[in-house]
Amino acid sequence: MRRFDPDLLQTLVAVADAGSLSAAAPQLCRSQSAVSEQLRKLEEMCGLRLFSRGKTGATLTPAGERLLVHARKILAMHDIAYQDMQGVLLAGDLRLAITDYFRPASIAGILKRIRSKYPRLRLHVSIRKSALIEQDAVNGEYDIGLSMRILDGAGQHSRGAADGRIRLRREPLSWVADASLPLEDMQPLPLIVLPSTCSLQQFIVRMLEHHGVRYEVAHSASGVGGLHLALAAGLGVSCLNDSAIPSGVRRLNDEDSFPPLPDVEFSLLPPRPNELPVVTQVREMLAQELL
Repeated sequence: MRRFDPDLLQTLVAVADAGSLSAAAPQLCRSQSAVSEQLRKLEEMCGLRLFSRGKTGATLTPAGERLLVHARKILAMHDIAYQDMQGVLLAGDLRLAITDYFRPASIAGILKRIRSKYPRLRLHVSIRKSALIEQDAVNGEYDIGLSMRILDGAGQHSRGAADGRIRLRREPLSWVADASLPLEDMQPLPLIVLPSTCSLQQFIVRMLEHHGVRYEVAHSASGVGGLHLALAAGLGVSCLNDSAIPSGVRRLNDEDSFPPLPDVEFSLLPPRPNELPVVTQVREMLAQELL
């Protein structure tokens, strides 16, 4: 009986998650042509086409979707077996606080993969505002925090590389609105925001006021999911980081009436003094999974 090569399955997973061969290649430390050859070998073994390739990237075929489910399980069991042989056992309860701006469309899938990969680890996840995550970093409310910071010039250099954070990704901010929303002569600007405790909400209000843009709060959502619904309903304009922008929404950064925006940075907060070894191990594992 023929057996799947884990390296080929890893390539399948990486391309499926990244959405293209070019995006997956750096993650796999291979050239794009080498990734293509890996997929060719896997498709030859299966006797089926696994990806449809086009200008926008690589999309799984129905056969590829089926194999992806098996690939994740096989690779997870490989990891568990290796960890067992190394004496690494991630087990117990761990509280994770995450900002809801962090990859809202894919975070559930990421956490599901972590659960499959580390079945003895019980994650308790709470979605919070970044300001609260930063504020509660030392009082024991959670074990690991993932927050977003706005790199607005002064704050961009407020902490150096040795602050203990694990930096995950940096994304641009964009003004966004539903494609159907007419923006001509829209004064004051209808604004969709999160509550006033949200750091990004506070920042965009300051930006509009600094640039003399008249606005009114047309809708206040409790979280990013509600903000997405308000955008889809055409209730107004908002500001989102790149990975939090839903489909059907257009970016407005090129419009003259909107102030320029900085990038944001997502990071895992530094460990607390006397942190348990399992928390340190999970933080390092999360850093790999969340990149």
